[in-house]
Amino acid sequence: MKTLEKVIQSCISNGEKAFVPYIMAGDGGLNVLNERLLFLQELGVTAIEIGIPFSDPVADGETIQQAGERALANGTTLRKVLDTLADRSDKVTVPLVIMTYLNPVLAFGIKEFVERCVGVGVRGLIIPDLPMEESGMLGEALVDVDVALIPLVSLTSPEDRIAEIVSRAQGFVYAVTVNGITGVRNSYSETLEAHLERLKKLSPVPVLAGFGISTSTQVVELGAHTDGVIVGSAIVDAFHRDDLDLIAELVQQATSHIIL
Repeated sequence: MKTLEKVIQSCISNGEKAFVPYIMAGDGGLNVLNERLLFLQELGVTAIEIGIPFSDPVADGETIQQAGERALANGTTLRKVLDTLADRSDKVTVPLVIMTYLNPVLAFGIKEFVERCVGVGVRGLIIPDLPMEESGMLGEALVDVDVALIPLVSLTSPEDRIAEIVSRAQGFVYAVTVNGITGVRNSYSETLEAHLERLKKLSPVPVLAGFGISTSTQVVELGAHTDGVIVGSAIVDAFHRDDLDLIAELVQQATSHIIL
């Protein structure tokens, strides 16, 4: 079992649910990245998902797209993000998960990318445009290292495909809660809860829900049917507006209410 899964399983064993915030690296400058990681860790998050800005972010909604554009304008690259993580304080010990698209990884070189991730303490990878059928190109490089390749499962995936995806899963399964891109949502499909419950029964690793989760109420509602949640757009927007109190309130309310 890899470190990321161990940490989430520890939450479950303690009667808690995992809470994973997403931030966009380079939004506000790379000089604030490690400071934000420490801030979130001190709030008590389970892990932190770090987005890498990309020119064609097909899975991202408006808020995260705009954050990516600001980060790109600041000269942010995958290599620079990993270099910045290498310089982070020893106090930042929470598991880090890199969310990127496949092209930057291929441009970096898979072997070098994996070695660099291991060297800076990255514990998980999320690559939305890497389909299961092609995941071997990266998965093979991760077999003997403590970095989990985290699969995404959509609402439209048939059960036989879900079963195959989760059988290969490491760290956790990312349950996408909407048909479409990330971003704030006011409501969800009537079939979502049943889908999450079915996915949780099929998966040998924890299941975390993400996409469109932006309020403590939604965290509690979706957390009741999974092992935890991922919150992105609301965190990204609050950091952009320098509203740290809102982030603290969201994390504290969520972590104090999503109990098994």
